[in-house]
Amino acid sequence: MSRLWCFLLIITLCVGLNNAGVLEKNSVHFKNSLGPNNILRVDCSSKDDFLGVHDLKPGQTFDFSFNDSILKTKFDCTLAQGQGFIHQASFRAYEGGGFIVHYGKENFWDAREDGIYFTHGKETSKLEYKWS
Repeated sequence: MSRLWCFLLIITLCVGLNNAGVLEKNSVHFKNSLGPNNILRVDCSSKDDFLGVHDLKPGQTFDFSFNDSILKTKFDCTLAQGQGFIHQASFRAYEGGGFIVHYGKENFWDAREDGIYFTHGKETSKLEYKWS
């Protein structure tokens, strides 16, 4: 029984620290590295949040931050570009939470002419998705 109380205390402290803003939020970053005059449309949502549609000019970024949930935290996004936004890619831009709650995790997505590149910021970005 005492192990259960210890476990509940640890969970309560983690949630309390998280809500108090002591622990760093996770973030997702999108950058438009497409050619001149090529707008990047970013459309992201989770189970609980719709983040809106954001049109980025070349060189612009769109970022959002959040705390992981003890339940799964997932953000699915669709990026589109080109005349009439005909070139698209849909993917999971972030997944975390559950038993392993992340703090300060960063996902960087860079839209280029040949596709969408990804890095956590510590390594060189690599091509993850090609435009459809």
